[in-house]
Amino acid sequence: MRVGTFVLAAQFPGQGPGEALHRAVRSTEVAEESGLDSVWLAEHHFVPYGVCPSAVTLAALLLGRTRRIRVGTAVSVLSTQHPVALGEQAALLHLTSGGRFTLGVGRGGPWVDLEVFGGGLEAYEKGFPESLELLLDWLGSPKVAGCGERYGFREVTVVPRADELIAEDGGESPGGPEVVVACTSPKTVKLAAEKGLPMLLGMHCGDQEKADMVALWRSTALAAGRSPESVRAAGHVSAGVAQIADRPQEAVETLVKAMPGWLRQGLEAHVTVDGRHRVMRDPVAYTELLCGLHPVGPPRLAADRLAATAERTGITRFALLVEGSGDLAATEENVARLGTEVLPLLT
Repeated sequence: MRVGTFVLAAQFPGQGPGEALHRAVRSTEVAEESGLDSVWLAEHHFVPYGVCPSAVTLAALLLGRTRRIRVGTAVSVLSTQHPVALGEQAALLHLTSGGRFTLGVGRGGPWVDLEVFGGGLEAYEKGFPESLELLLDWLGSPKVAGCGERYGFREVTVVPRADELIAEDGGESPGGPEVVVACTSPKTVKLAAEKGLPMLLGMHCGDQEKADMVALWRSTALAAGRSPESVRAAGHVSAGVAQIADRPQEAVETLVKAMPGWLRQGLEAHVTVDGRHRVMRDPVAYTELLCGLHPVGPPRLAADRLAATAERTGITRFALLVEGSGDLAATEENVARLGTEVLPLLT
């Protein structure tokens, strides 16, 4: 079982962005100290839902602050940035961190970001497959040319090569960085499966929905010619929420008290690029849903819920939101308890 944290750098009511980012950095340092496997960083623009606008930039800082833990993006949005630029940054982080970086990618949402960064609605609705293909070419080839509808450019040399990581034992390079795809629809699940890329599945999904997506991924990957061994070994990631307390109700109360205000403020701030109508989740009901789905409660209950998800879905990697209290000291304690009290129950 590989348990990590999911860091949104959430700005709770009454807080500033600096406070949210400081909490993100400190929670990562505590995660490493507490024996957790990884930290996954979200990326958002123009909203207090999450105030990190560049997951790869924050990843670079955190890789420099740590020595063991893996750091991944969850996710870097391909609709609003050039896949070659992202590939260059991913290669840089992969090589300089000794292979501790994971690149999670997704297509994002229909937000005003598309207007600001020039991708337009078409980049969100149609451009993700081309962007992903170009990114993968960049991470695995010595030379790349852009030959698609969105990206067209002459052949250029890939520098630095992501697959030239120096192995610690002096042996063969282990290859480029791991790439994970955020999947919220069958279409994206099938795309990831055809490429043999593991999925990142959202915290709003229950175990059955995640199990169904894993089953679709497996059948599609096998049909695309992926080996049974690679299909079985795929390291899908389940996002969730974790709040550890001595009593179940204490953990639930902590989240129900703090998260709805953050969700209401953060989700209401999203602006669609084309003015389309959207329905926002009820913040209290959504918080209560998350508490029921994920490891929220005493260590034994938390461990049992993670084990149940792993048994039901086959997923053994977790990215857990730990900042739901909105408080720095409480977040640090939550991370420490997750690593020192819950993780030993899973081994």
